[in-house]
Amino acid sequence: MTATAPTAPSEESSPSGPSPAESDVRRAEAPATPDERRRLRFCRRFGFTGSLLMAVGALGCGATPASAYNPLLGVRVLGLPARLPTVSLAIAYVGMGMMVLAWLWLGRLAWPGRVRLTVRQLTRILVMWAAPLAVAPPLFSTDVYGYLSQSEVVSRGFDPYVFGAAQALGLDDPLVASIPTIWRTTPSPYGPGFLTFGRLVTAIAGDDIVLGVYLHRVLALVGIGLVIWAAPHLARRAGVEPIAALWLAISPLVLFHLVSGIHNDAIMLGVVFFGLEIGFRRSWILGAVIIGLGASGKIPAILALAFLAAHVARERCLASGRDPQGKDGILALVRWGALVSATGLAVVAAVSVFSGLGFGWIAALSVPNLLRSWLSVTTDLGVLGGQVGIALQLGDHTDAVLALTRSAGLGVAALVCALLVLAVLRGRLHPVAGVAYGFGAVFLAGPVLHPWYLLWLMVPLAASVTAPRIRGVAVAVCASVALLVPPTGNDFTFRAYQLPMAIFAALAVAVVPLLASRGHTPRIPPRRTDEDTEQPVTEEVS
Repeated sequence: MTATAPTAPSEESSPSGPSPAESDVRRAEAPATPDERRRLRFCRRFGFTGSLLMAVGALGCGATPASAYNPLLGVRVLGLPARLPTVSLAIAYVGMGMMVLAWLWLGRLAWPGRVRLTVRQLTRILVMWAAPLAVAPPLFSTDVYGYLSQSEVVSRGFDPYVFGAAQALGLDDPLVASIPTIWRTTPSPYGPGFLTFGRLVTAIAGDDIVLGVYLHRVLALVGIGLVIWAAPHLARRAGVEPIAALWLAISPLVLFHLVSGIHNDAIMLGVVFFGLEIGFRRSWILGAVIIGLGASGKIPAILALAFLAAHVARERCLASGRDPQGKDGILALVRWGALVSATGLAVVAAVSVFSGLGFGWIAALSVPNLLRSWLSVTTDLGVLGGQVGIALQLGDHTDAVLALTRSAGLGVAALVCALLVLAVLRGRLHPVAGVAYGFGAVFLAGPVLHPWYLLWLMVPLAASVTAPRIRGVAVAVCASVALLVPPTGNDFTFRAYQLPMAIFAALAVAVVPLLASRGHTPRIPPRRTDEDTEQPVTEEVS
């Protein structure tokens, strides 16, 4: 059974004028000017230089294994940055700023209505920028060592949803020594699907921590590759220019936190995007199965099933001549929602059983709540309520208030998601946009919010929303949040002075590349009309 794109697109999901594919066909074979090629070449090299600086800085300030197990210590040349952590941090900051600037300049050629690039060309540039980060030590997070330690717990026959890494492996284990103290004794918060892949990584890498890190990065790159493949296809269905979608989808947040930081969100995003495209193009059953596989690794992916179901219900109503906005639409939504959800949940259950890990992951979903994330609105309100109670001498009831605000936040998110599903059913919202806003509601109202969680909102938003203001806000968020997290994945206990010193040094050094960029950055091209015969810049990426 097949499911096609919505036939009655909404204001956000329908393009004004011809489709992006039709616009591409209408362009003539006029070559780009030498000045445009020169400016694009400078932008590409500027971003690549920033990526190289981040890779060099990662040797000294990256999330390398614990000192006693760091393979870079004592190595000539490569071991030097580790002896100069503040300098390495400043270098990484300069590289971060250069990459964000280069991405923004590239966006001048990839903005809807002003596109001057091709999908292939943009993909090559993004791969070029990602390459140095893909071979350097991790930045921004030590989570990859948590993945390795939890997979090792499974390999040794322990239940990862009962035993923490320290209990199963011992405190002197190099993997345990490389993760933050708060997570050494906690069970794994990840589903059996992800730990099954992790067990395969452990079987291949053995005791080689470096090889294990790179194998997890390969998994992350596969997820990003799925996003790069699916984003242009989903964008065409939603009336978004594929180039604009791909540029916003692969933002500095993706390069920093998924390529360099190796968060498993890359796998989940890739699987969800792939599942949605297959569900629209081929069969809702295949799409639900693929999304279910993603949810078996990280359960929030299950939310995408609701919007796939709404899409299928609408298509079935329109195909049979029934009104999806009336009672028939609600009945169809209930029916197809049950079928699609049952298919996805059956896959999650099958993975849980056949992996041998069972359903302990359900109880372990609350493990991340141990961290009080200051980016989470519900957590901030709970802590504030607890402090007010202390100030009024009513006692410390922070935990109780936190439980209340977090539960209320999830309730609000559930209500928002239900309204979004109805909007998709009635043709007022594209299903991919529904996925974006649904993920945004869940994470913004959730108990924990890390900067890279915003990608669950930003990546599908890039491929589904055409409103210039919304896309402008998304660009501003991606650029600013990308600079929010320090590049080092380690804490600054007893050395907090390094951060301000590195930032001031980076600001001073950044003057040089900024001066060098004057007169060389891509200009904003004129808005393209149906009659325009401009062709994208055809500069080959070398």
